[in-house]
Amino acid sequence: MLAFGTPVAELTYRDRRAAFGVAENDLGQIALAQVTKPGRAPYFDLPGGAVDGDETEAQALVREFGEETGLVVEAGSLIEIVSQHFLKSDGEPVRNFGGVYVAKVAGDNLALKVEDDHALVWLDPRDAVVALRHDAHAWAVAAWMRRG
Repeated sequence: MLAFGTPVAELTYRDRRAAFGVAENDLGQIALAQVTKPGRAPYFDLPGGAVDGDETEAQALVREFGEETGLVVEAGSLIEIVSQHFLKSDGEPVRNFGGVYVAKVAGDNLALKVEDDHALVWLDPRDAVVALRHDAHAWAVAAWMRRG
């Protein structure tokens, strides 16, 4: 597993299984979730998030993509297993760990989108590498581009 982010010694990080995806449209752009929280500058993440209960990473990826973007996706091949230490918007120290997958867009269903602070944005993958908040996400996009 590739590890990203430098943990702060005096903080205790909660481990959180997670899955994220790289989905490409017909124009060669990839889907990002632009997250806007009150009092903070917007930031970009790969769509995805926490694995709930007995879900597989693939199931979590499909659910999270829908909740964040309204896209219906299918989980494809694994790009890499990564971990990322970071502070959530509320300041909680977390270490996400799990797979980043190729995600195939099968359609859209805006009824799935429930996260009002997330918006679907399509970016050129090279721009996404620079824009993404997490180094693990940027690395996964770069690895995906190299395998293209």
